[in-house]
Amino acid sequence: MRRLFFLTMLLVGSFAFSQESKKTSTYNYGYNGMEYVVITSNETTIVSTFNSKHQIKDEIAANVYNQVKEGNFTTGDTIVVVGNNAKVTGKCYISKKGKLRAVNFYYEKVEWDNGLTEIYKKV
Repeated sequence: MRRLFFLTMLLVGSFAFSQESKKTSTYNYGYNGMEYVVITSNETTIVSTFNSKHQIKDEIAANVYNQVKEGNFTTGDTIVVVGNNAKVTGKCYISKKGKLRAVNFYYEKVEWDNGLTEIYKKV
C-alpha cells in the first residue's frame, strides 16, 4: 500500500512539474500577393507578402509597412514582426522606382502564441 501511494505521488508530481514542450513543424504552402497599399502625396507603397499564413497576413503586412516607414532596416535584412497571435520572422526587400515603393516580405518562421512554430521549407 505504501509503495502504491509513493508511485502515485511520483507520477502525479512528474506530470504537474513537467514543462510544456514546444512543437515545430514545416510548411511548404502559403499565400502570395499584395496585402497592403498606402497612397500618400509623396509616394505609393505596396506591401506584398510571400509564403504567408492566411490568418495573420493582413495584420503582418500592416506591421511591416510601419517598420519600413520608421526606417529601422535596409533591404535584404531579416526582421521580426509581432502580431496579435504570432511573431513572424522573415526577409524584407525594398525597391523604389519614381514615386512607387515596393516592399516584399518573405515569411521564414511563424511562432504562434500557442507554442507551435512553423518554418517555411521550399519544396
